[in-house]
Amino acid sequence: MPDISPAQPSFEDLGVPLPDVTFVVVDLETTGGSAESEITEIGAVKVRGGEVLGEFQTLVRPTSEIPAMIQVLTGITNQMVATAPPLSVALPAFAEFAAGTVLVAHNARFDTGFLRRGYEQLGLAWPRPTVVDTMTLARTALLRDEVPNCKLATLSRHFRTTTEPNHRALSDARATVDVLHGLLERVGNLGVHTLDDLTEFALQVSPDRRAKRTWAANAPESAGVYYFYADSTAPDGTPKRDVLYVGKSGNLRRRVRSYFSAAEKRGRIHEMVRVATGVEFIVCATDLEAEVRELRMIESLAPRYNRRSKNQRKVQWLKLTDEAFPRLSIVTKVRSDGTYFGPFRNRDAAEEAALTLYDAFRLRRCTTRLSAKKASAACALAEMGRCVAPCTLGDGADEYPAIAQAVTDSWLTDVRPVLRSVRLRMRKLVEQERFEEAGTISDRLTAYYRTSIRFHRLRSLALCRELVAALPSANGWDIHVIRYGKLAAATTAPSARARQAAEDAAATAETVLPPKGGLPAGSVEEAERIAAWLELPGIRLIETDGDWAWPVNAGLPDGALATELLGPEPPLPLEPAIRLAS
Repeated sequence: MPDISPAQPSFEDLGVPLPDVTFVVVDLETTGGSAESEITEIGAVKVRGGEVLGEFQTLVRPTSEIPAMIQVLTGITNQMVATAPPLSVALPAFAEFAAGTVLVAHNARFDTGFLRRGYEQLGLAWPRPTVVDTMTLARTALLRDEVPNCKLATLSRHFRTTTEPNHRALSDARATVDVLHGLLERVGNLGVHTLDDLTEFALQVSPDRRAKRTWAANAPESAGVYYFYADSTAPDGTPKRDVLYVGKSGNLRRRVRSYFSAAEKRGRIHEMVRVATGVEFIVCATDLEAEVRELRMIESLAPRYNRRSKNQRKVQWLKLTDEAFPRLSIVTKVRSDGTYFGPFRNRDAAEEAALTLYDAFRLRRCTTRLSAKKASAACALAEMGRCVAPCTLGDGADEYPAIAQAVTDSWLTDVRPVLRSVRLRMRKLVEQERFEEAGTISDRLTAYYRTSIRFHRLRSLALCRELVAALPSANGWDIHVIRYGKLAAATTAPSARARQAAEDAAATAETVLPPKGGLPAGSVEEAERIAAWLELPGIRLIETDGDWAWPVNAGLPDGALATELLGPEPPLPLEPAIRLAS
């Protein structure tokens, strides 16, 4: 267990100390406050450690007249800016002056909004600087009985600034510098000593949460899994540990530190950090291993603050039952009997897929287990021609095996018969301009097709006893051993040792037994993460035991789905077992 006891953090752990931060305090004068207004003056002061490093001031010639009211307020007239440089000259000069610094402004949203808009107009990349708003900082640091409001003039009087603000850019920037220093002195007594502390204080990140940032001090800067926990004592007096939250990252240290900063805005995570008593780390060889470990830990531990991936196995499947006259059934578990198709995220999606199949094939919809020797009465669907009525043991009983086989083939080899089953109906709806109904059918078939792609993506992995694959990385090669769709081993190796590392990984990999129903040995979500990794550009297959492949007609080329639904001219003949929905 790593040592996560409170320790004196280094400046590297906590961020840049405030005396080492270079601030550019900026103020703008404009022709107004609307989106169409323009900058008329820029004033800025560069400071570090309480020392003024430089000043910047320029008038800016707008493209429109300055309103009379603004002239009275600022004292900047049209005559004064007539010979001033345009924004295309003034703003790049300011950008150079402020490069690499932290911007400070009073009511920063106003000033940064004009600056960002000016950058965009000139085709300059907005540098996304850290911004400190002295108005927001004052609202957090000062009490209402100290100042009646947080206007610049009010704060100037409170802190007795050497320059009085007068609605001119440089004067207001100088006054804001003194206000900033007064506020920094005030918040320094509240434990704010670094730039990170300052930005978090302005966003009202609690001191308790900031103090827990030392927990990240021992975290490695590598891929892995982290989990927050709460230690307590059980009623019988034995120590108890509850895992609160599990996550993964390519850089554990940076990710865990973010939980104690202003970057974390999720309410439930704030609560989790408040009740947590520590955090631990599991270093992983690769990013994929970290993803899979996270999924497995969430599934097994069910941490109460994790929302996603807690029900990885709670998916729905369509099953074509193994009986004399097979029928569709919606199930939650895959066994060795019957043929399965899916997965579906919920029962509603599975029922929509079943309706799609009933429209395409004359499958029976009754739930009774029919006998192949004893006839029974047909239902209304048979009278409507929507079922071949195998229950009567007539011609329908002879025809039914072909229908059941057609359903199986549409799942395992060729999805096109299902998509083509709606062609006549879709054409009629389009001709009658019943586009909403056509759209509903199209959406249903599109969802079915996407499930088919997902099914084959998972099934192709599940049928491979072993895949050993590698991907170039910063450390040489990321190597994974995958067995029946489950990650069995992961390692990294330099290029010179990649082959030997792959052999060693395969030799020591987890033993995985063949799964039931030709589906992944692990969870669906794990198999999908593995499939996504295998589909990345640059993947190299080192060893394969099995066929990692899809049937030719399981997927369609881009743009071909609409053609399958509507068909070419003239419509293609459909297979005998397929019925057009009229």
